[in-house]
Amino acid sequence: MIRYANFADAPAVAAIYAHYVHKTAITFVAEAPTRADFVSRISDPRYPFFVAEKNERVVGYAYASMFRSKAAYRWDVEISIYLAPGIEGQGIGSELMAALLESVEKQGSLNAYSCITMPNDRSVRLHEKFGFGLLGTFPRSGYKHGKWHDVIWMGRPLAELNDADGDPAEPNLLV
Repeated sequence: MIRYANFADAPAVAAIYAHYVHKTAITFVAEAPTRADFVSRISDPRYPFFVAEKNERVVGYAYASMFRSKAAYRWDVEISIYLAPGIEGQGIGSELMAALLESVEKQGSLNAYSCITMPNDRSVRLHEKFGFGLLGTFPRSGYKHGKWHDVIWMGRPLAELNDADGDPAEPNLLV
């Protein structure tokens, strides 16, 4: 089941992310965010935050966030998806991605971007399945767990953009 996250989900979400912080190079964060950090993210009304439940347990989450702080980027979002270890390959990532993209499209976001530490073939395949394409590679851009890692940026337009159409509608981040 995919649903909007609430404050009670923060400990489970923090535990999932802590795995990636401490055991992988998927994230370059050095210290795992706290439950309170995730309460803050979940409570931000501008960006959707979903969790996936299986057998009444949070097994994954997905959220959108500001891509860049400059005003010209306000139609763009960065997305993130994390699954509990052992949950991969069950379609939960796809369900989270579908819910997240639908939500940010309704808000009026026009582009979605995702930064992926390599190697991460599962994440690349998930993004490709939803129409994301490779935008660029930053070689050897992060050092974690004794080795250098490339990161790639993938992106997907959420609407057709045409300069001849005039100014785009402002995104409604509170939908």
